[in-house]
This record gives sequence, C-alpha cells and structure tokens, in this order.
Amino acid sequence: MKGQPDTQPTVLDVDNLRQQFPLLSQTVHSHPLVYLDNAATTQKPVSVIESLDRYYREQNANVHRAAHFLSACTTHGFEAARETTRHFINARFTEEIIWTRGATEAINLVASSWGRSQLKAGNEIILSRLEHHANIVPWQLLTEVTGATIRVVELDDAGNLDMQQFRQLLSDNTRLVAMTHISNAIGTITPIKEVIELAHHAGALVLVDGSQAVAHQKVDVQALGADFYVFSGHKVYGPTGIGVLYGRRKLLENMPPWQGGGEMIEHVSFSGTRFNRLPFKFEAGTPNIAGAIGLGKALEFLADIDVAAMQAHEHQLRQLVEEGLSQISGIRLIGRAERKAPVVSFVSGELHNQDIGLMLDQQGIAVRTGHHCAMPLMEGLNLNGTVRASFALYNTIDEAMAFVDAMDKLHHSPLYIAHPEMNSDQTQTIISEATDLPEVFRQQAPNLATITERLNRLSGWQERYRQIMLLGKELPVLSGEWRNDDARLHGCESSVWLHHHYDDETMRLYFIADSDARVIRGLIAIVLAVFSGKTPAEIEQEDIDLWFRELDLFNHLSPSRGNGLKAIVREIQAVAHRYR
Repeated sequence: MKGQPDTQPTVLDVDNLRQQFPLLSQTVHSHPLVYLDNAATTQKPVSVIESLDRYYREQNANVHRAAHFLSACTTHGFEAARETTRHFINARFTEEIIWTRGATEAINLVASSWGRSQLKAGNEIILSRLEHHANIVPWQLLTEVTGATIRVVELDDAGNLDMQQFRQLLSDNTRLVAMTHISNAIGTITPIKEVIELAHHAGALVLVDGSQAVAHQKVDVQALGADFYVFSGHKVYGPTGIGVLYGRRKLLENMPPWQGGGEMIEHVSFSGTRFNRLPFKFEAGTPNIAGAIGLGKALEFLADIDVAAMQAHEHQLRQLVEEGLSQISGIRLIGRAERKAPVVSFVSGELHNQDIGLMLDQQGIAVRTGHHCAMPLMEGLNLNGTVRASFALYNTIDEAMAFVDAMDKLHHSPLYIAHPEMNSDQTQTIISEATDLPEVFRQQAPNLATITERLNRLSGWQERYRQIMLLGKELPVLSGEWRNDDARLHGCESSVWLHHHYDDETMRLYFIADSDARVIRGLIAIVLAVFSGKTPAEIEQEDIDLWFRELDLFNHLSPSRGNGLKAIVREIQAVAHRYR
C-alpha cells in the first residue's frame, strides 16, 4: 500500500560480508576453510588489515609527544579511535575509555588499582560459575593481599544464572560483582542489567566482562549502568593486543595509577610525581597505537551492520547446528540456557573431544576443544571439557550444515579401514628378555622400526594420521586399576596414565601408558617405541623431536598435543634420572 512503511526485516548479506575477510577464502587440508572458532578470536576485515598496513607504511610515530607532522597524524588517528569506541558503547565521556592490551589486562587494572585501594578483610566479591579464568584469577590474587573473600553464583541445569541465589549472596559486605555478559564456553547470556540493578541496590559496584558480547549485540554502558565494562579487540574483528576498559569517570579519577612510566605523568621530580589526567593516568608507556587505530576501524565496520539482521542470522546458525547435533546418537549438548549467544558446546559419548577437533580439522573445519579457560565451569558440569563451535556474522548456512554432516559421519562411518596386515595380533611386540617383567609390561605397541616403515611409505598427512590412529588402536588398553590418579599426568589436554618398571637384571626401564583420546594413544605408541626397554642413560639421551621430524609428524602437532607429548616425555625422562 502506498505510503505504508516497509516492514520486511533486513537480511544479512553474508556473501558480500565474506568478501571483506581474506582469510576465509583459504583451503585447509584440501578442503574449504570452515572457521567456527570465533569465540576465541574473530577474523579481520580488509579495512582493519589496511589500517594497520597504512599506519606502519605512512604515519608511524609516537603519540602526544612531538610537534612534527607524523606525530600529529598518529595522535589524531589514535584519539579518533578512542572517540569511535566511546560512541560505539555509548560511554558519556571519551576519557572513560582506557586502552589496555585486552580484557585480561583491563580486569587486572581494576583489581590492582580500585581493588587494592578499596577492599579489606570482611569485604566480598561475587563471581559466577560461568567466568573465564581472566575474571577469576585477578580477584583471587586480590583477596590474598586484602583479606576479602569470593562468593560464587551457581547455575541451573540448563546453564542459566541462578538469580535467586545471587539475590541471597548480596549483602552489606558485597563491594563488587564481577560477571560475564556472555559465557565464552556455553553461550549463556546473563541478565546483566538486572544483575547491575540488584548489585547497586546493595551498594556494590559491577564490572562486566563483555568480551563475548560486543561482537553480537548492541552494548550501551550507560543504559546498563555498568561501573566498569571490558572487552578485547581481537574478539570484535579487531587486532590482537588491544582492549578497552570503560569506567565511570568519577571512579577512574579516584583510583590510583596502576603502572608508572611515561605518558601517565604530568610532572616528575625526585621529591614527588604529579599524575596525568584521564585517560592517560592509566596508559603508561608507548601504547599499542596501531592496535587502537585498527580497533577503531573494526568498530566502524561493525557499526555499519544491521544488528537485528546479524542476530537473526547468528541465531539461525546456532539453531540449525543444535538441531542437527541433537539427531546424532551419542552427542549431548551442553548449555541450554533460555538466552544464548551463537555458541554450541557439546560432548560425545563415542569420541574424545580432542579426537573430534583433529578429525574435523582434517576436513577444514576449525572448532575449539578443551575447557575454554573456564575450568571451574567444567568442574561444575562434571566435564573435562567440551567441543565448541562458535559463529560469527560471516559464517554461512552451508558451513553450519557441513559441520553437522561432518559430525554425523564421524559417528556413523568408520574413521579408517584397518589393513589386514596391521591387526593387533601381528603387530604387538612381546618382550621376553626381562625375566621378572610383570605381565602387563610384556605386551607393547609396535617397535620403532615397524612404525617408521609404516609411516615412511605414506605420502600425505591424512594417511599418516590414519596410521597414527591405528597405532593407538593397537596400543594395549590399561584396566581401571591402572588408570588411577597417582599415574595420571598433568599438562595433557586428554587424560594420560603412565606406569614404569625397572628390571634389575637387564637394567632397563619399561613403560606402559594409555589415554582416553585415540590420537594421543597413537602418539603415545610412538613415544613408548622410542623410550621403553632402554637403559636410563639411553632414555635421557633420546631426543623425541628428532624422531617426530624423521617421521614427518612434528609440523602437524598442535600446541596442545605437542605440550601433552612433552609432559609424557618429561615424566619418562624424570623416571630415568631417578635410576641413574
């Protein structure tokens, strides 16, 4: 009808958006990249990348400290980014925007400056079970020096914040509530405005960790009433190494400086120092100038996005994936809160989280596995970790369905076809030279020569990966009595148990080990082939890195798997050292 306003909802133009993100066009292991690890870090649009390049190519200079042309240009860009940030989160004053290295540093700044000057024994800080380690550890360190205590708000079975318990925890002793806006691990959106109102009514201040919120919804710090609000640039399409602390001006003015040095001073003499005004009082030293300018460009990019259309698109992606995973036998979704961000967290009764992550990576699909820097949450859920797929505005429906299809295949198709000549009866090594070796140590994985021959005849990493999985299948499985806490190693993402036996007659050490992750079992088989059955001196001289390079596996180990292997090797060599 003529004159009638258009009521059709805006649809996000995802194809056009993807053109602005160069990295998304990559292939991984001969598959198109499907990047679903956005809660860890988002990819960067061309405007951000070009702003970093342009800064270093055309205007590199320090800010605020020189009268020359380059410094003036840089200072203008640096402060313009601060104003862009102020406008983006609707802070009242530009000086309420403090540049930090990220949300972690912002929280530490508040804990060290406000906390040390304001808290004392008997005061209480309220956190929630949902918090990232960055919003737990700084407060724990603070309580050690102030005598304050921490209270924790728990969750209901769906992952919602227990607001009734929160109300009960609030008291005259509560000085600060530090709480996430959105959980990075299970996607719960907390009722943060209600939390702030209740906390203020009790006379407490509130710090909000908005690291997961700013990229997915409109944040208005004045409307929320937040006293402090923090977020990281790299989670909102900006560079790494830059973040924001918003604080109400009156609070910041009354807080003592955190770090001393250049920029944060107005006058220095040996008789005393007069500190600079806000925001510079909290920005000691040369700042991350390029990062701040890049973050400004990222927020400009995001400000041009229709928020309602973005949220509808991201909600659709999450629903498609949750519905698809729910149809796969063995998968259990973790976190079914009433209000959720585009995060899907789950576990499988068939496959270890770490195995799922690696097998998806072989198909070009990037997800995150582990505890997601939220170990207290995982402890409360009685889990070692989850698989997490997290979505951004540039992800597509096709990518969401490709992920679900990949998970379905992992649960209903054999991962590999074992070759007849590789069955366990033919490949396990039986040790007979040690006279009093316990039976459990006699049956070992294939020897190193067999492993080397197998792997060296394979051309591609995927074939080598299948062979590693076969090695894990052939590794003897330890019974429950051998999987005890005393034998469990720390520093591994999966559970790993290690036992040793020293044979007095041959003066050799023998090892058995097991893991709940298939790929780690395969890598353990290689480690045992290198070390087991050797003298302590020989073990201490072995370099496992040389063998992994020889087998062309070293470059394919992720940091988590590499660290896990190093933990196993360190323990083996520590045992050998005791017998020298």
